Amino acid sequence: MRIALFPGSFDPIHNGHLEVIERASQLFDRVVVAAMRNPQKAAALFTLEERKLQIEETVSHLNNVEIVSLSTLVVNLAADIGATVIVRGLRAVSDFENELQMAQMNRVLSGIDTIFIPTSSEYSFVASRLLREVALFGGDISSLVPSPISKALAAKFMK
Repeated sequence: MRIALFPGSFDPIHNGHLEVIERASQLFDRVVVAAMRNPQKAAALFTLEERKLQIEETVSHLNNVEIVSLSTLVVNLAADIGATVIVRGLRAVSDFENELQMAQMNRVLSGIDTIFIPTSSEYSFVASRLLREVALFGGDISSLVPSPISKALAAKFMK
């Protein structure tokens, strides 16, 4: 069985992430999406549990995708689930340098390879950070995120 691990902060998950998950689900027998805390990023808007539930709702149409939360090294989780590959999405060339370094580190630590799935140009500019900012100021991001996420962002910023 070919198992892929797709880790990320997903704060929030957006249509670019969803596209990568859908494409990975066609390439692999099982895809595990891991919502994680990223200590290098600012405080999360949604808790890990909220993100896990949001992702589950977003990918409910995909039978071979499951969601977990992560608070360990990605390579440790990959070993625990028997992943044969780590999947990472790329929006633009600027993403590649950082992603390549992570892929090389993961390979040295565990021997696991990383594959990169580029998003379509339709989502090449979409970033969770930008979506949070636009939503904070009342901008319409509904075409860039799955419906449950649009509602969650609206509810978060209406408080």
